[in-house]
Order: sequence, then C-alpha cells, then structure tokens
Amino acid sequence: MAGHGRSIGTIGHAVTSRTRPRSVVERVDWGIAELVPDPRRRGGWTLYIDDAAQSYVCLPTPTHLEFTYARRLASVIDAAAPAGHPLRVLHLGGGAMTLPRFVAATRPGSRQDVIESDRKLYTLIRRHLPVTADGIKVRIADARDAVAAAAADEFDLVIADAYQGERIAPELTTERLAAEAARILRPGGMYAVNIVDAPPFVLTRTIAVAAQGHFADTCLLADADIDRDGGQRNVILVAITGPGSLPLDQLARATTQSPRGRLLHGSDLNRAIGQT
Repeated sequence: MAGHGRSIGTIGHAVTSRTRPRSVVERVDWGIAELVPDPRRRGGWTLYIDDAAQSYVCLPTPTHLEFTYARRLASVIDAAAPAGHPLRVLHLGGGAMTLPRFVAATRPGSRQDVIESDRKLYTLIRRHLPVTADGIKVRIADARDAVAAAAADEFDLVIADAYQGERIAPELTTERLAAEAARILRPGGMYAVNIVDAPPFVLTRTIAVAAQGHFADTCLLADADIDRDGGQRNVILVAITGPGSLPLDQLARATTQSPRGRLLHGSDLNRAIGQT
C-alpha cells in the first residue's frame, strides 16, 4: 500500500475517453476498489481501495515500479540473492500483484506463493489485470494461518504487505507472525514488512521490536525526514535470519536512490522506534 489517497467518486463511475481503458469500480471484501488506467503509460493501472492508493502495475513492463515503497521492497528482493537467481517467495498480501510480477520478470524460475485474504479483490484483479507469469500460485487465506502451515526453511524471502482498506492486517503486527516468518525462512533468508505509519510511529515500533526478538539483524528503509513531525508515510522493515547480517551497503545504496531515502540500523533504528 502506498499510503496516500484521492477521491474516487461514486460507484459505477467510468472514464469515457475512447483513447484509453475505462476505470473499474467494485465493492470488494475490505472496501471499495477502483482500478484507474494511467493516461501517461500504456498498460499502467493504479489500484485504490477506499481512496487509498494500494498498488500500481504496468502490464507490458512489470519491472516498472511507480511507488517508492514498491521500489524499496524491490531492493530487498535484489538483496536476497544474486541478480537473476530464482527465489522461493511468500507474499502475504497480493493487491494488484505488483511484486510477484516483478520477481517473475527479473528472476525466471522463481516459485512464489501469494496469500490474499480479499477474495473479491483477487477476482477483480484476475479479471482485469490477469497474471500470466509462470511460478505464481495464489491462495485465498488468512496470512497467519498460511505462515503457520508452511514448512521450516521453506522460503528465501517473505514479504508482508497485506492491508484491510487503509490499515495493515492486524496479524502482521504480532510477535507470533515474526516468529513464524523466521521459522519458515532458510538460514540467511530475508523478511520485509511494508508499514504505513505516522509519528510517533507506534506501529513501526511494535513490528520492529517483534522482529528484533526473532531475527539476527534488522533495519528500516524510510524517508529521510522520518524523525520529523508529518503525515503518513511508508516504512519498510527488513530483517534477516542468522547466520550473518543484512547487506546494509546494498540496501542503503538502493534506498538513497529513492526520493528522500534513508536506512536506519543499530542505534539509529533504536532511536527511531523509541528504544533508547
């Protein structure tokens, strides 16, 4: 979820231009979803749910990532293994399937499980923005149950980005979820959580402290002004199972390439989440 919104108007509204596809508005399990075509980019679509931008996809070019949070999550994917190396990925939350499409395009042969709790949303995406890449399996399930059912050391990477409207799915904030994520990752496997939060970042603190209890190393990828007062923004928690530590230099280079990016680790991380 991108953490910003706009007015979507009334249900049933559609763009009438003959030069581009029409918007699609439908009620889904967690609110009102709208798919809006990008007038600047052929095959580009933004998914809004209850006025909040959730996902952007470009069907002809799945490597195009419009939102900063998606580019930061992609930097975690790139850090999980050498370029082009297939990955075994568990996505907790599918949305418009931006990141599964990205992984399939950049790492052929990857096997990906996508857990989506909103059945009507997935039906909408499957009908209007179908996923044609190989190796992607989508299941309608609760993220907590899916993680608990997975085998130990089964995945290289777990990405948690599940929202119920504008709020992160509550199960993603728990210590139990962090513990289960650590269990199902191979040694050196990585865990990433997309968090939409605002100062004083209580939610970020809760998720980060839970991860610190079960992973060998953690950091945050955030806006440079995270420690200033302001509105909502996306914060990416990144954690790694032992042995070893996070590839901080690689993550930092990718983060600072994004607008106002900053990596928080060690004392900087603890200060940001109020642990010092």
